Amino acid sequence: LDSGSVRAGMVKPSGLVKPVSVTRIAGRYLAHQEGLPKLPVPPLQQTCERYLTALTPIVDPEELNHTRQLLEEFQKPGGVGDRLQKGLEQRAKKMENWLSDWWLQTAYLDYRMPVVIHSSPGVVLPRTEFSDRQGQMRYAAKLIAGVLDFKSMIDNETLPVEYLGGKSLCMNQYYQVLSSCRIPGTKRDNVVNYALDKRPPTHITVVHNFQFFVLDVYNSDGTPLTVDQIYIQLEKIWNSSLQSNKEPIGILTSNHRNSWGKAYNNLIKDKTNKESVRAIQKSIFTVCLDAPMPRASDDMYRTRAGVQMLHGGGSRWNSGNRWFDKTLQFIIGEDGTCGLIYEHAPAEGPPIVSLIDHVVEYMKSSEMVRTPMVPLRMPQKLRFNITPEIKKDIEEAKQNMNIMVHDLDMKVSVFSHFGKDFPKSQKMSPDAFIQVALQLAYYRIYKHCCPTYESASLRMFRLGRTDTIRSTSIDSAKFVKAMDDPNTEKVALLDKAVKAHRAYTDMAIRGQAIDRHLLGLKLQAIEDLAALPEIFMDTSYAVAMHFNLSTSQVPAKTDCVMCFGPVVPDGYGVCYNPMDAHINFAVSAFNSCQDTNATRLAQALEDAMLDMKTLLEQTPKAKL
Repeated sequence: LDSGSVRAGMVKPSGLVKPVSVTRIAGRYLAHQEGLPKLPVPPLQQTCERYLTALTPIVDPEELNHTRQLLEEFQKPGGVGDRLQKGLEQRAKKMENWLSDWWLQTAYLDYRMPVVIHSSPGVVLPRTEFSDRQGQMRYAAKLIAGVLDFKSMIDNETLPVEYLGGKSLCMNQYYQVLSSCRIPGTKRDNVVNYALDKRPPTHITVVHNFQFFVLDVYNSDGTPLTVDQIYIQLEKIWNSSLQSNKEPIGILTSNHRNSWGKAYNNLIKDKTNKESVRAIQKSIFTVCLDAPMPRASDDMYRTRAGVQMLHGGGSRWNSGNRWFDKTLQFIIGEDGTCGLIYEHAPAEGPPIVSLIDHVVEYMKSSEMVRTPMVPLRMPQKLRFNITPEIKKDIEEAKQNMNIMVHDLDMKVSVFSHFGKDFPKSQKMSPDAFIQVALQLAYYRIYKHCCPTYESASLRMFRLGRTDTIRSTSIDSAKFVKAMDDPNTEKVALLDKAVKAHRAYTDMAIRGQAIDRHLLGLKLQAIEDLAALPEIFMDTSYAVAMHFNLSTSQVPAKTDCVMCFGPVVPDGYGVCYNPMDAHINFAVSAFNSCQDTNATRLAQALEDAMLDMKTLLEQTPKAKL
């Protein structure tokens, strides 16, 4: 099947990222993938020029001059840059995607900080109305059934192909999130995916009161358990894990990766432990039945739920009720706080959100139907033999987790004044509007612009992951500096700033941004065992890579919000879901940094959005 015939007969949706329903026949997935273009290697000169442009608003003029000279030297014909570029082009010819393996290694598997806060995003689902274990288990049973329903679309290859700007997207990440797990190492980690085994897993893991259970979710004839059957099984799990005095073995997964790698090797020396760990790793996904958190006021509720998803509240609360290496963990609190956390290595946010949207829709329609009582096997409790050494590792992980919990400064808020509807009414991209507002908010607090990372999807290309939209542009800098100066014409500047962001976004999703290309050149030099080119030892490069603002738009149909930690000690993590008439924001920072404050930035962002709206409304349309 060539790409033309795969695309034929698919309705192209309007709008940027709207999945469209299409039935795929078996084998369509591979044919669809083969029809996707390969990720390009941008021209060297283009990247060097765009790099200088990106540096202009964030480094001082002397630094910029120095970097300009280095870049001229770097891109001379027959020079270092030329040689590395040719190496990259060769790599791109040979491989399905020249970047994806390198990215998985450098961004995730080689990264040694804990996955908690530093890497794994959490998602807060809309607050649910239950306050007891029955409600909790009913919700969990429906949710499990909903995920299995989504899994059947993956297994039958009937997942609707998604589009971006009329181009079909790589669907590979959907095939990586179920039945997969990260495995710690003492120097680098790896990811295993059991979905493609001869006998793929048919169980999930459920954890309650720090105790793990294997729950088979398919009957012997291959049909999934009904909601009612799952509920009965969850009740058995609940009743056989009432005492909460057990060692929270799961907290080990929250430690620094090298420490956890060592502890892991020690843990699995024991045969029972090894089998238990393997059962968790192989499971389709994990469900965490959490103890209730202390009550929070309504305005604090979302923030509390956000930290609950990110880290579980510390060793006294639910942080031990997790296996943070598991790709997908759904969290269902006894107090109605629900959401999930996912290990970032196999996938980005959008596929996770599509899964959530599907499950939430499914749960609305699925009522508990009494199924004929076929006796079901008792879910199997996973046993762990805790030696004094493992006990010591657990204590260390608890302490480190509690330090991280105290250090995370988080604010989850709903901007209720307007949503996507307002920027659209002004013919502006909602994402660009929000990003410019974020630039304004940061500038008002710090009186300078900072390097800003926004993730852009490369899924137009085979096995594409992300590149960076650098939201701080020459145009955004001009606008934010002019905004609070009464004597300038601001609307035109705002318009230019928004358009500049839109243009960078389009460039990025077409594989023409600079960050991954620069990374590729750097890794190519390392692979060639050559000296690292000077442009990578340059102060400008260090500044450009220090993202004080790390941001992501993760749109969903569901009224949820994703949250993640900052990527630098003195930075912020900002994630948002723009709905039609409101916007969900999650802002994070570290308490250990005196200069950052999540609530302050969230407030400044709200003010910036309102001020930009006022500015646009005060100006007669004819002027634009």
